[in-house]
Amino acid sequence: MTNAAELKTDQLFINMGPQHPSTHGVLRIGLTIEGEVIVKAVPDIGYLHRGTEKLAEVRNYHHCVVLTDRWDYVSAMPNNLVFCLSAEKLMGLKVPPRADALRVISCELNRIASHLLFFGTYGIDTGAFTPFLYAFREREMVLDLFEMLCGARLTYNYIRLGGVMVDASPEWRTRLAEFVEYFKPRLDEYDTLLSFNPIFMARTQGVGRLSAEEAVNWGLSGPNLRASGVDYDVRKHDPYCGYENYEFEVPLGAEGSCWDRYFCRVREMRQSVRIIEQALAKLPEGPTMATGVAKIPKPAAGEAYAHVEASRGELGIYLVSDGGISPFRMHVRAPSFVNLAMLEKTLVGMKVADVIAVLGSIDIVLGEVDR
Repeated sequence: MTNAAELKTDQLFINMGPQHPSTHGVLRIGLTIEGEVIVKAVPDIGYLHRGTEKLAEVRNYHHCVVLTDRWDYVSAMPNNLVFCLSAEKLMGLKVPPRADALRVISCELNRIASHLLFFGTYGIDTGAFTPFLYAFREREMVLDLFEMLCGARLTYNYIRLGGVMVDASPEWRTRLAEFVEYFKPRLDEYDTLLSFNPIFMARTQGVGRLSAEEAVNWGLSGPNLRASGVDYDVRKHDPYCGYENYEFEVPLGAEGSCWDRYFCRVREMRQSVRIIEQALAKLPEGPTMATGVAKIPKPAAGEAYAHVEASRGELGIYLVSDGGISPFRMHVRAPSFVNLAMLEKTLVGMKVADVIAVLGSIDIVLGEVDR
């Protein structure tokens, strides 16, 4: 009779990516496996490095806004916003209330578009193609609204220093209200289609669990942190753009599994709809751009930090000015970059088949990881 201790498997090193459809970009994960069990996982990044932090040092503050669109390119509005908030602190600019409300509307609309992309692609990652068709049906409507608002569908450059590029027309506001009414029942459709599908739940529930303590220790933020039950949302804990005036809930998960991370995002779309409805109902009158915004700003020497609750977590910008026309230093606290590190902990002890379920649940964008 064979002793169980003698049944050992040699360790094997395999590459997952960087040319792999389920890595959602040029990401390589070095996996060391014993049989089907992962004993070590090392994310390898840097294939998409863009050097935007360095590029900012030779551009004026207005031109830097364009660079931010290229980080998380499926949710670019919060990128525009966080840079502007940090630069406005340096310059002492006061943003008009109407511009603040339009910033909130555009960011929440972008959060919906981003989560729809996650919903559709995560379905494909876990073996369900149909949700992708449903999600992109609605996402196209959101992109149509952005195109109508600022002329762009992906990289917007809409939020500017001191306010926003243009005001929202009455026709645009009407179209937005119509979309919101159309979209609300679609969320129930998504739950029926995927959220509570028995096969999908078996594939994701209890998989890739991360406790609240582990999530905090790894520096996670956004839905990945809240899925572990940690109640932290920048919009609630350090409000900006008047978020303290809106009523909305922060969805939390129970056990930090792949399903919790998924369902937090689905519920966040409902809360974004609530915020948009409130912002539209009490949209203040007035200008959409602050007075005294220089064509080539030269803020006094100093430093400033701003952070927002972007679609993938806490996105922060640290700016240092030496009194010149360009930032002396810009540092980006990108949530996708920080969140990705959890793979080293979460994948160990799991099967190879679960790698894509866990990676997809983190919802990374490689443009933001590599910057």
